[in-house]
Amino acid sequence: MSFTLLDLGSENFEFRANIWNWKPTLEIIKSFDIVDEGKLRQMSYNATGAQFSHEEAQAIGEKIRDEILPKLEPNKRMFGDLSVTDAPDDGTFHSEGDGEWKNYSASHDWLRDFSEFCLKSEGFQVF
Repeated sequence: MSFTLLDLGSENFEFRANIWNWKPTLEIIKSFDIVDEGKLRQMSYNATGAQFSHEEAQAIGEKIRDEILPKLEPNKRMFGDLSVTDAPDDGTFHSEGDGEWKNYSASHDWLRDFSEFCLKSEGFQVF
């Protein structure tokens, strides 16, 4: 499953995410307490059209840049429970049970790029 984030100010400015890095990113956004639970739930499904205002996008981008990225060096990634690892993603698919959460993580570089998209956007819509 993939997600496309479209800048509300320009059709040609978009950002793409896959479920593997989007799911933990939603947990990071949730931890900021910027948007309500309903909008976060909408964001977990593609093609819902959930919209984020310019102010929300700026706040998300700033918090990722200022609070999350300093915890991650370029070789680290964050899971949905906000824990950090320096173990590289080896592509192993962890099925059912306690290890399934290991399938989802967001790397420093991906979060940096997402933060930059948020900060440059006029708000965005999730498809």
